[in-house]
Amino acid sequence: MDGTLTPVGYRTRIAERAVGEALSYMPTVVIEGPRGCGKTWLARHFARSEVLFDQDIDARTSVSVAPGRILRGEEPRLLDEWQLAPEVWNQVRHASDEGRGNGRFILTGSASPPDDATRHSGAGRISRVRLRPMSLLETGESTGEVSLRSLFAGESVAVARPDASLEDIVDAVCRGGWPRLRGESVRTSQMFLNDYLDEICRTDIAAVDGVARDPIRVRRLLESLGRNVATTAAFATLARDIDGETGVDRETVSAYVRALERLFVVEDVRHWSVHLRSKARLRKSAKRHFVDPSLAAAAVGATPDRLLKELATLGFLFESLVVRDLRIYGQGSDAAVYHYRDSHDLEADAIIETRDRRWIAVEVKLGGQEWIEEAAGSLLRLKNKVDTERVGEPSKLLIITAAGYGYDRPDGTTVVPITALAP
Repeated sequence: MDGTLTPVGYRTRIAERAVGEALSYMPTVVIEGPRGCGKTWLARHFARSEVLFDQDIDARTSVSVAPGRILRGEEPRLLDEWQLAPEVWNQVRHASDEGRGNGRFILTGSASPPDDATRHSGAGRISRVRLRPMSLLETGESTGEVSLRSLFAGESVAVARPDASLEDIVDAVCRGGWPRLRGESVRTSQMFLNDYLDEICRTDIAAVDGVARDPIRVRRLLESLGRNVATTAAFATLARDIDGETGVDRETVSAYVRALERLFVVEDVRHWSVHLRSKARLRKSAKRHFVDPSLAAAAVGATPDRLLKELATLGFLFESLVVRDLRIYGQGSDAAVYHYRDSHDLEADAIIETRDRRWIAVEVKLGGQEWIEEAAGSLLRLKNKVDTERVGEPSKLLIITAAGYGYDRPDGTTVVPITALAP
């Protein structure tokens, strides 16, 4: 299904498939994601008429004064940034009950409104699609030679060394996958992202639920999350990091993080719930991640030059880049991304699991044979701990690197550079 509003210069997004499928079986589709990730352009690719609530004050007024008028127009009808006129939710919900077919409305939102009961009352009428910043494939920085689907199918891997260098990966981490920053320098991108974070601290985090919060503490929390990206740092740890030994209380930090989640700025990775055949116990803490690694880099002021000197910090940010792309690619396989850690401190940076319970275990390494060997050993130990009689054998034991060749190793693990991956 293609609309009539596709913008000139629109670049294909992986989430198109999910949006198109949802429009085929639901009256209404909500596209959710952080501000600036391309939701409006994606929606326009399918829409035939539109209302832009962030630009049209009269439209926001009309929702309460003349509610029926705002829904009239050629369908699918785009209602952009609908959370600015939250009354429209129930109007769309009722219109979706009229039995006039599917693919009627597309709502986009860069914040979840505070009324959870209203937000979740669209069951059976409304489907949600998450849009994140662009993956390396979408920005043209991945060759796409190795698809996630082929890995789930257990196919062999043989990939020549991609042209991308470690320096290119560092630039991608710092610039991020924001559509408006394509073609911009890293310096320009980081200035934009610093302003982006400032706006979150100054206005966005208060607007999301009407609760006033200290912008300085919000900024310190973002910095702390940046320092702790790709770790399981607890709320208490973040609280001490923000204000020293006295700290804010963990409940306050938890509330701040929930607000950032509602803005789709942070997106933690939950633990993988799996049956083990060993006596180890699963650690259930979430791993801290931003929706895009560039926000973590901007929060801590990490430039490419600095990261190339601080490889440990770069390693965490690279892991966050990989998690972003795996989440995006996973949409095409109906798969979600988790992480694994047990009481014996065995870890896997990511577990990609499909709805039918096929799974791939992932370790992320910048490169180097020593680190690849270490990653392979961890993955093989994980395979031996998992109760494969109950959850099945892994489709792949995958080591994702920043550069180099892609190949299957004799021990049963597979190495793939991030710049070769695709859905």
